[in-house]
Amino acid sequence: MSGVTVFPVDGASHDAIPAEWRAHTLSDAHRAQLVKLVGEGGVLTAPADRYTYCRDRLPFGTFRLRVGKLPATLPAAIVCPADEAALQAVIAWAVEAQIALIPFGAGSGVLGGTMPLNCEVMVDLKRMNRIVEINEIDGTVTVQAGMNGGQFEAALNARGYTAGHLPQSINMSTVGGWAACRGAGQASSRYGKIEDMVVGLKALLPNAQPLEVRAVARRAVGPSIKDLMVGSEGVFGFITQLTLRMWRLPAHEAGAVLAFPTLQAGFDALREIIQSELRPAVMRLYDEMESHQRTKDIAAFAHKPILCILKFSGLRELAEVEQRLSLAICAAHGGELTDDGPYRHWETTRYQSYSIQWQTGGYYMDTIEVTGTWTGLPHMYAAMSEAVHALHPDIHFGAHWSHIYAEGACQYMTVRLPPMPDDDVALALHRKAWDVVERLCLAHGGSIAHHHGAGLFRNAWLREELNTGMDVLQIIKDGIDPGNLLNPGKLGLRAAPGAIVL
Repeated sequence: MSGVTVFPVDGASHDAIPAEWRAHTLSDAHRAQLVKLVGEGGVLTAPADRYTYCRDRLPFGTFRLRVGKLPATLPAAIVCPADEAALQAVIAWAVEAQIALIPFGAGSGVLGGTMPLNCEVMVDLKRMNRIVEINEIDGTVTVQAGMNGGQFEAALNARGYTAGHLPQSINMSTVGGWAACRGAGQASSRYGKIEDMVVGLKALLPNAQPLEVRAVARRAVGPSIKDLMVGSEGVFGFITQLTLRMWRLPAHEAGAVLAFPTLQAGFDALREIIQSELRPAVMRLYDEMESHQRTKDIAAFAHKPILCILKFSGLRELAEVEQRLSLAICAAHGGELTDDGPYRHWETTRYQSYSIQWQTGGYYMDTIEVTGTWTGLPHMYAAMSEAVHALHPDIHFGAHWSHIYAEGACQYMTVRLPPMPDDDVALALHRKAWDVVERLCLAHGGSIAHHHGAGLFRNAWLREELNTGMDVLQIIKDGIDPGNLLNPGKLGLRAAPGAIVL
């Protein structure tokens, strides 16, 4: 599929679209069967629709499209069931017809987790988008998986609550997508990641059989079935409904900006804060590269170049004590309280994505998030920085740490190659940067993913991380999906014959 020209999707005639992009559409008979299940408006087969659904926000896919190439294949069709009964009927139809399906939320993933590799049928869940129940006694909310994250949070806020899950992608992601990719929000140090918030769920297995994990206050009845689905990225089934913890909206919020003399001083301060059982809502530490971009006009950073942003929230009395104790720890490690401009700017822009401005400008920009222990992080960061900088004289590498835990933290990196005349050379360097980072992460005892999930692009490194656990996952996949019909080839599991290999 290489070498084709990107067609103007709005208004393009069918005949103007290259034949190879029109191939492998759903047959008329299969389309008619699906229309009976979900309605005429719920089945999309137009070339423009198939083009729209051919990728998520995987940067590799963006790089391919801007030079007129498909990331992999077009989907055969897009199906949009309105409720769980319709979705169950679609899955049963797929099993009968032996047609592969890919669950789709809002397409905000950045690792190719919804990319069709073999002209699969996409199943868009956004019509399943309502809050089912708010239980103020139990402090839980039950929501359908296709609900937009920003609309979900706004609905809770209107009732005086928050989900506590506030990813940068909140306005372009779904609640089900959060769980499927085992995501994290910007306040994870206080509220936890999504796996800490999910109390119960409903799902449909690859054979269309319903699965329910009831929302209860903990259990001890064997391994967690809930956690088999949370993080499964659609390979084990369709998550249809989630019951999450919720919290009252904070009565008080306050931010603080500190300048640290060294990165190690910042690490030590954040580690001591979290290990002292203090829980700021936000804890963000930036390396010197990313700090300079945000603080070049603030005098304190001329001699203390490392930026740290903290946010405290909750009941006023508790938040103020937490702030006083945290700032005292920072001061003991050389942290200097300074102008809060970077905090105010972050609050204003916290849900904006900066990648697109570079990617549309011809740059090869990507982000990679990993985790490390406090023991390993300093050496891991230094090794990654040195190795990435060695790949190209004009490569950009910067990092920040924004999900802080007692045992370590998430390291979130931006890697950016300049525009290059040879796309193949650039993509090889892009892939090499990923390989260098992920292998150094494993060598320093870290995990190759924190909240973006695994999708497709991390397949190469999953076995080294999970070892024989990969065999366990494949056995489960083969047991519940013997036809390999749900999102084949993702999470490092077996791809379908004839599938595109990146």
